[in-house]
Amino acid sequence: MLNTFYDRLIIAYPRLTLIFVLLVVGLLASQAFKVEIDASSETLLLKDDKDLAFTREINKQYANSDFLIITYQPRQGKLLDDETLAHIDALSNEIQKLAMIDSVVSILNVPLLQAPDKPIADLVNDVTTLGSSDIDRDHVKKELLSSPIYSNNLVSHDFSTTALQAYYKEDSRFFELLFKRNELLSKEENNSISTSELQELSEVTKAFKAHRDIMRERNHQTIVDIRKIMNRYRDDANLFLGGVNMVTDDMTTFIKSDLRIYGSAVLALLILTLTIVFRQLRYVLLPVFITLLSVITTTGLLGLFNWEVTVISSNFISLQLIVTMSLAIHLSVRYRELLRLKPEVEHHDIIREATVSMFIPCLFVIITTVIGFSSLLVSSLLPVINLGWMMSAGIAISFVISFLVFPAALKLTRKQLPYTGFEKHFQLTQTLGYVAEKYGKHIYIVSAIVLLFGITGASKLIVENSFIDYFKSDTEIYKGMMLIDTKLGGTTPLDVIVDFAEDIKDIEIDTIDEFADFFDDMSAESEVATSEHQYWFTSEKMERIEAIHNYLNALPETGKVLSFGTLLKTGRILNKGKDLDSLQLALIYNNMPDEFRSALLNPYLDVENDQARFTMRIIDSRDDLRRNQLLGKILKDLPMEVGIEAQDTHLAGLMLLYNNMLQSLFDTQIKTLALVVLILGAMFFILFRSIKVAFIALIANVIAIGAVFGLMGWAKIPLDMMTITIAAISMGIAVDDTIHYLHRFRLEVAIDGDYLAAMHRSHASIGYAIFYTSMAIIMGFSVLVLSNFLPTIYFGLLTVMAMLMALIANLLLLPRLILAIKPFNVAPVKEIQE
Repeated sequence: MLNTFYDRLIIAYPRLTLIFVLLVVGLLASQAFKVEIDASSETLLLKDDKDLAFTREINKQYANSDFLIITYQPRQGKLLDDETLAHIDALSNEIQKLAMIDSVVSILNVPLLQAPDKPIADLVNDVTTLGSSDIDRDHVKKELLSSPIYSNNLVSHDFSTTALQAYYKEDSRFFELLFKRNELLSKEENNSISTSELQELSEVTKAFKAHRDIMRERNHQTIVDIRKIMNRYRDDANLFLGGVNMVTDDMTTFIKSDLRIYGSAVLALLILTLTIVFRQLRYVLLPVFITLLSVITTTGLLGLFNWEVTVISSNFISLQLIVTMSLAIHLSVRYRELLRLKPEVEHHDIIREATVSMFIPCLFVIITTVIGFSSLLVSSLLPVINLGWMMSAGIAISFVISFLVFPAALKLTRKQLPYTGFEKHFQLTQTLGYVAEKYGKHIYIVSAIVLLFGITGASKLIVENSFIDYFKSDTEIYKGMMLIDTKLGGTTPLDVIVDFAEDIKDIEIDTIDEFADFFDDMSAESEVATSEHQYWFTSEKMERIEAIHNYLNALPETGKVLSFGTLLKTGRILNKGKDLDSLQLALIYNNMPDEFRSALLNPYLDVENDQARFTMRIIDSRDDLRRNQLLGKILKDLPMEVGIEAQDTHLAGLMLLYNNMLQSLFDTQIKTLALVVLILGAMFFILFRSIKVAFIALIANVIAIGAVFGLMGWAKIPLDMMTITIAAISMGIAVDDTIHYLHRFRLEVAIDGDYLAAMHRSHASIGYAIFYTSMAIIMGFSVLVLSNFLPTIYFGLLTVMAMLMALIANLLLLPRLILAIKPFNVAPVKEIQE
């Protein structure tokens, strides 16, 4: 049937075949430009994560605005010098003029509560700032360094660095669309959505995406504009930009740059490798042509179905390149082999035989590779699921295009004997066959060592990573994040939310003389409000808030904690070492000016809901930071330490959501790896109808995959959103070579029943295809280690390692096991010496 298909259609009408393929690819290519890269934190969150829903509610409840941090270190002089303050003021004013920026908080405009010697009542009504007249700057410096609010937050402990916080304008439209979309999605999942609501869901989803894309572009332009402004001040100060929005924007920039620069470099090295090996243009251009058509087609499908490329799925092009190049090289090697063996046969027949003979093994490869990537589909993270679907679709596309374009393109060329100089002068595959024959025990010993290396290394794997670890230490983004991490209170936000469910107790208020006149002048409305609020600010509750603050602040992983406890500590300083009573606290709560209330009170208290919020920033650069352990410790120890109920303690924020994502990836990928191995074993059994063959194939693949995990463990490369997919990648790569070798060995051993001769013939034929594929990919992907984006470096390094181990396992261990077990139903001519 295949012979007829190729004889009567593909090879008979090669020009029509190529025109048809090019038309389809051309149509999809128009959609390829619609593919977008999304590196926002949204792509790193679990779709059904309850903590995500809670975090969004908390952000909405406490009006948590996004902001960027600009660190400022004067090159000359000190922070409070007139010239330095003038520069900070000018920088702040320029940034605040940007369309998306609402306000800029700096040492110039924060309220100074300790510097002026005033009663608390006066402070509430007349808040002093550094811009106020007759301010003693020595007192200002003392307050900034000692203040629970500003120390290690707005200024560094050595007073060499300050921070400017540029707050974005509130994007109420985003949350309006987000919550409406999620409400309708919830109804859809529960099968309770009406037809009209389905239509509304479609419209809201489109509106949300359109709005998000617009705001993403505006955010990118804002960051570009801020950096341009900063460049005008770099002569006077060392400036760095930080913040979650900046990190995600820079990650997108790095991904785009890597796809453009290193994608081209990988392709160039692949072309160079093929040129060195084959020395004939057709065997260089044809694999590259097939690969480009496959990648363009897949990218077009992504654009057609609005699948966005994320940090996790950004390597789909590289992965498809591996698979497609492997298919094209195997076809080329088989075609060249038949040209040498059957020089008298017609070119038409050579093309058909080469294509048909490789169809079944390549189909098996595609099926098993898809199974390898199917482990990604059980993830709870949409970008990981999408990567699984992308690769499944991409691999299928590569198969179809390869087996249409390869024979059709060759039919349009003249028959030409292949150049075999490389095989004659470089006989590594034959050497490996000789090693497999003569050194069986040594291969077993080395394989056992590699397996032990893999097991011990895998036991050291940790599910951990941080955004700062994604960038090289000499990059500006790394330096900025490290400065914020070490001098300005940490980078990764984490919120602790505590509910106070206790009954309100009657308390006795001691009136303070200095406030008597003040309260006499208050309006009746303010008196009522203050009277109500004073009963919330009980001494027991305040002690508990401060105890929670102290516990969180004492954790070694914590950089800075801000809460109402911060204000309580400040109040104690202002009240000459005495705690503020409930009347004083109610006074501050009700009468603080709005511009300072939004910074000092609203982010930390919700009196109406009887709730307090504690915002932490974690020191992301700590080598011993273990996020999952830290989160578990807080949830377990905090209630016992401060005497609150466990159910009244909640966590929220980016660190929690990112950790949830990592833990979910670990659970779904690592725990399903064994299942994938079993499924592959079943596939091997179905393909080769032999338990022995299935066992041999699995052993070779497990050794190869184990070596990769061993390297990750011993090299302390953590499992994260990028490296977690290496299991599927390694499995797909190793399985490809295994199937090709087993299929060819079965054909060779059927000729004469001689296992040893069959092994050497297999090494001299399919062995070269495996070697060429591996070398081309190793050479091409080695260039990725030059990237500034560490996930790209890890991907390149681990891909090279996976290819190398698959090559060794399939040309040494696999044939050695075949010679020892003799799994095929043939009568061997002679025994094999161990």
